[in-house]
Amino acid sequence: MISHNEFNYKFDELKCKECEGNCCIGESGYIWITNDEITFLADHLGISQKETIDKYLFKARYKYSIKEKQLPENNYACVFFDLDKKQCSIYDARPKQCRTFPFWDYFKEKLDEVKQECPAIVD
Repeated sequence: MISHNEFNYKFDELKCKECEGNCCIGESGYIWITNDEITFLADHLGISQKETIDKYLFKARYKYSIKEKQLPENNYACVFFDLDKKQCSIYDARPKQCRTFPFWDYFKEKLDEVKQECPAIVD
């Protein structure tokens, strides 16, 4: 069980596999990635930073975000989410935004919303 002292809920990592990727699938949005994380990801993928950017990222104003693939029913998935295995294909190189879910400031006062999105939330 993972907890964070600024949040009024806990995350049960053993229940994480039950939802099959709610945190990686859903409405379109930004999956922010820093320059250092791009370098790490490129190394992880065994390709250049330029190829990583060209193939997997897009620029939104002055920051990079990971591309998404469109799914049926107006849903989207992170380009690195393996739909067959229902898991992240770059888990060890995923950006901070992914590593810190569900402990995002956005969810601090939205327990009902985070519980709806993530079945591994325990209050």
